[in-house]
Amino acid sequence: MFRSVSLSLLGALLLAAADVPLQKSAFDKPTLEAYLRHLFPLRPDWTVQVLDPKPSELLPGYSEVRVRVSQGNASQEVPLLVSKDGTKILQGNVYDVNHNPFKPDLDKLKTQFQPALGTAGAPVVLVVFSDLQCPHCKDEATMLRQNLITGYPTQVRLYFKDFPLESLHPWAKAAAIAGRCVFKQKPDAFWSYHDYVFGHQGAITPDNLKNQVMEWAKSDKDVDALQLGQCMDTKATEAEVNAEVAEAKALEISGTPTMFINGRRIANAIDWTNLKFIIDNEIEYQKTAKNAGDDCGCDVKLDIPGLPPPAPVVLPVKKQ
Repeated sequence: MFRSVSLSLLGALLLAAADVPLQKSAFDKPTLEAYLRHLFPLRPDWTVQVLDPKPSELLPGYSEVRVRVSQGNASQEVPLLVSKDGTKILQGNVYDVNHNPFKPDLDKLKTQFQPALGTAGAPVVLVVFSDLQCPHCKDEATMLRQNLITGYPTQVRLYFKDFPLESLHPWAKAAAIAGRCVFKQKPDAFWSYHDYVFGHQGAITPDNLKNQVMEWAKSDKDVDALQLGQCMDTKATEAEVNAEVAEAKALEISGTPTMFINGRRIANAIDWTNLKFIIDNEIEYQKTAKNAGDDCGCDVKLDIPGLPPPAPVVLPVKKQ
């Protein structure tokens, strides 16, 4: 009889367990995708890619899971934080009040040996990832050239980075390579080239790009057109452009223009009124925070074997 009671009790426990649904986990990629498609909601023709989790650096006990949603060439990544047991999801970023909120991107931005305008050591740095064939990039570049340096002659430093979108713009990478050839030969001439290409954007084709660049070179007496043509033909600066593209991908940039203002990401074209507002606030904030701004990169030291590396040069922040 004891055995019969035990078997009956075991059967009851098994039936009770059968009524309890299995606990789902956000670490299961199909489960998380289905949950997010319902949460946002996402269109059926949009592709959802759940990336592998990695430990969160700022929130112990949680893992960072990034989800990439895409349709054709357009995409966006959604950062998620998942609890250790996989049941809780937090959306968004984690900030530490002791550090610049944009530090992760600031650490990835490299400005040394890049085309630049403005004052070295300025408290506000703009880094623009641009595509010379992109119409929106042309509009933003025109706005910056007309307003930025005249409005902030000593307080802003602007850096230009190439991010040619080859799948959309067939001559953009060749133009970026040519721009790097100009910069390598005569850095100050880059901005004249920059303005010319954007100004003639509608007339340039993959077939006539070199002729257009040679036409521009005739107007700049300090540029050796023969040397420039050879640099373009051999694609001597392609590795530099590829490095910029790799940096843009590491920053998870999905389109152009993308601008960083002391690390603050502006993922779409911005007008002057809104840009000026951000710059003014950043100038005021950096008077006390001093956690962003230009790292100059203009003092190049020779690395001599056997000697310790030189200490970094810290420039004073220029006041308004």
